[in-house]
Amino acid sequence: MAEVDEQASAGTAPTDGGLPTPGKVVAVQGPVVDVLFAKVEDIPDLYNTINVKTFDKKKLVLLVQEHLEGNIARCIAMASTLNLQRNSLAQPTGEPMSIPVGEGLFGRIVNVMGEPIDGKGPIEASERWPLHRDASKLQVYSSTVGSAKPEVIDTGIKVIDLLTPVVRGSKTGILGGAACGKSILTLELMNNIVEQHDGACVFAGIGERIREGNELYYEFEHQGILDKVMMAFGQMDEPPGCRFNVVLTGITMAEWLEEQGKEVLLFMDNVFRFVQAGAEISTLLGRVPSETGYQPTLSSEVGEVHERIRGTISAFEAVFVPADDLTDPAVVAIFSYLESVLVLSRDRVQLGLYPAVDPLASSSSNLDTNIVGKRHFEIVQEVMRIMTKYEELRRIVAVIGIDELSRADRTIYERARKLQNYLTQPFIVAEVYTGRKGIYVTRDEAIDGAEMIVDGTCDDRTEEEFYMIGKVT
Repeated sequence: MAEVDEQASAGTAPTDGGLPTPGKVVAVQGPVVDVLFAKVEDIPDLYNTINVKTFDKKKLVLLVQEHLEGNIARCIAMASTLNLQRNSLAQPTGEPMSIPVGEGLFGRIVNVMGEPIDGKGPIEASERWPLHRDASKLQVYSSTVGSAKPEVIDTGIKVIDLLTPVVRGSKTGILGGAACGKSILTLELMNNIVEQHDGACVFAGIGERIREGNELYYEFEHQGILDKVMMAFGQMDEPPGCRFNVVLTGITMAEWLEEQGKEVLLFMDNVFRFVQAGAEISTLLGRVPSETGYQPTLSSEVGEVHERIRGTISAFEAVFVPADDLTDPAVVAIFSYLESVLVLSRDRVQLGLYPAVDPLASSSSNLDTNIVGKRHFEIVQEVMRIMTKYEELRRIVAVIGIDELSRADRTIYERARKLQNYLTQPFIVAEVYTGRKGIYVTRDEAIDGAEMIVDGTCDDRTEEEFYMIGKVT
């Protein structure tokens, strides 16, 4: 230890410009880097940054994650640690990780540290905000909370507006397994709401594919809404530190927009990747995992993120469901913070019913007479009754055939099939894939169509007439 202390003592004098006393890199294990300091007073605070340079002179930013015995700061790297040498000089910045905020971020793509990655030059910003902030000390604007009646946002998607209405300032989750349509549904929500919306939108791409981010950018450009959107990406090929913290980059942008008095839409795709990155970091830091294999800090990490989403920030979160298991601990931890939950069903994907939202598995606390009105509430209850009965009859029909059902049951069965088809809809952002022109349907039109089906007005029409249509005419 005396040798190590001697090595570190070379950097005890303050550097030019009044920067804190530097330390030395003493260990590199994948994205985890240990930095030794000569004195305990020199160790940077948690979530402060340390700059180091690799052998080929590339700058690397480290985020302090833990304080260890022996004056060591254990850090997570924000980029690859390839060519980082032992005994390299590590210069603390004396500041927490922060990103630039301002109007200059509209139409731009940044990484976890707020650096542009779209090749459009530097971002003009007059101030920087830290990523890690104490949610208990954040200001909540009194004009956004209190006795004001909840305001329902039209999404233009029938199944959402009818069964799981979205309220301004709420959190909506889109849960589903691989290839069930989470990203395309998120994209359609962004397109529909941002076009109708005079506020601003933030998109955080958490651990998703580079291809998806590229497609998203050009889709926004094509739809002409790029100037209303800020984008932050921590992609699949980046270290876990980037994927874990990019969700805070997105939330920090949203908080700045909220402070400017704007209505904010925050889209996160995919929150499960945030949890996954946290599990990777936890393992690399040497923490013992819980019985389920996830990090022991799972609940607190998910809670800290969701406590930051408040006020006029309306959040839409895509959540990957591993192996289609809704009881997965990570999904359950996220689930508990959501007001509305849209569950995507693989069975409906196989039937060609898009969006593949399962009406019986989905739920919303916003479905209340005080929020959506008595008529909307009662129609939804009738729709759910018919769909629940249909699930029972479907198994019977598979054995004995539809002709053996009683007249009442057959009526319910046929109305349920029509409702099932009615809740499908061609998406505007999917026109290039499907060849069908996308349709925007208002909430009132969605309710009117459902009412016509459940009250028997459409009993003389075939179920095929309701597949991939907009409103009922």
